[in-house]
Amino acid sequence: MKPIGFALLALFLAATPRANAASTGEYLARAGDCVVCHSQSDGAPYAGGLKMNTPVGPIFTTNITPDKETGIGLYTFEEFDRALRLGVARDGHRLYPAMPYPSYAKITTEDSRALYDYFMNDVKPVRQVNTPNAIAAPWNARWPLAIWNVLGAGTPFRADPDHDDLWNRGAYLVQGLAHCGACHTPRGWLFQEKGFDEQSGAFLAGATLDNWSAPNLRGDLNSGLGRWTEAEIAEYLKTGRNRHGRAFGAMRDVVTFSTTTLDDDDIAAMAKYLKSLPPSIDRHQSVWVYDARTRDALSKGGAGAAGYARQCASCHGLDGLGGADMPPLAGNAAILDPDPTSLINIVLNGAPPPDEANANSGDSMPQFRSFLRDRDIADIVTFIRSAWGNRAPAATEARVGELRRDTTAGAERTVIRQMR
Repeated sequence: MKPIGFALLALFLAATPRANAASTGEYLARAGDCVVCHSQSDGAPYAGGLKMNTPVGPIFTTNITPDKETGIGLYTFEEFDRALRLGVARDGHRLYPAMPYPSYAKITTEDSRALYDYFMNDVKPVRQVNTPNAIAAPWNARWPLAIWNVLGAGTPFRADPDHDDLWNRGAYLVQGLAHCGACHTPRGWLFQEKGFDEQSGAFLAGATLDNWSAPNLRGDLNSGLGRWTEAEIAEYLKTGRNRHGRAFGAMRDVVTFSTTTLDDDDIAAMAKYLKSLPPSIDRHQSVWVYDARTRDALSKGGAGAAGYARQCASCHGLDGLGGADMPPLAGNAAILDPDPTSLINIVLNGAPPPDEANANSGDSMPQFRSFLRDRDIADIVTFIRSAWGNRAPAATEARVGELRRDTTAGAERTVIRQMR
């Protein structure tokens, strides 16, 4: 897609011939990361079947290829648009909000049309019957979703005249197509997102889901993006790494199949918008002070320090500053996340480097679940979160045990290589 001002986007899409609309639709599908959720690791693109864990039980993503029997081949544009932006399927049943229609509500009609054209004309039909969801009664009832939508549904995007076109383009992508809030915004007691745009101090303030903690993307100095520049945010989105750290968990697939494929102008727009967000209002604030008094953390001794010296220091350094392709641990926002879930998961199960085309792949983080006890891992994680000036809550042996039970070593998946 050519770099253009956000104010001209709707006019451009409306006036573009269908051959160009198809390429626009593919670009938008990548921006929406559709392939990652609607594909299995070894399956056909967009054929569905991926298991997704939710607070009320597992669901399986659906076939969105244009197959007329098992996919969306019979959908009219109006039916497609209603499913995309309102969460209502062709036969009238309501979709579970694991489908991020509260975010997609912000997509323009022109972009929705381009997506429809792409899926109907350029995606290969695949006959694959959808897997039934495994949510137990009474949580499997769909009618309460009509009530839920009163609290949980999003609203159409409206450009802010107080900001320029680049900021508004970034807001449109972050809030809508990229649906960043679906993972990074905390949920209320009905599992609704607590905010959908910068008007809410909870929007993108961080959330825990599916055994990962999606980090704070606001301006918090330590546990958010407060120390990151716009250029560093853009570098992370484009390559999956920067001097502060690298992508892990589901973010690896977001980088691989979505953000790394976006135009530099769109990456810059997302970075500008994210950097404009003030600190959150309702998250525990971690602290980082790195100075001469905090560098020599290992001298404090203790089981955690000893475990770190044996297992981690050769890559991440005795001073916690990392090296080569190893990210720093001192002052790392992921380490300072008030929720230690992601750090525990990484130590337990390992984490491959970001799979992207624009940076050296580096070394993988190994898994330690095979030869470290829950108590050992809790001690090491707690040490990391309290060393080199880091001041974040401790990890508990019980939480490590929960994640050991609910996760698998090397479970981070990389989907559909042919989509690159």
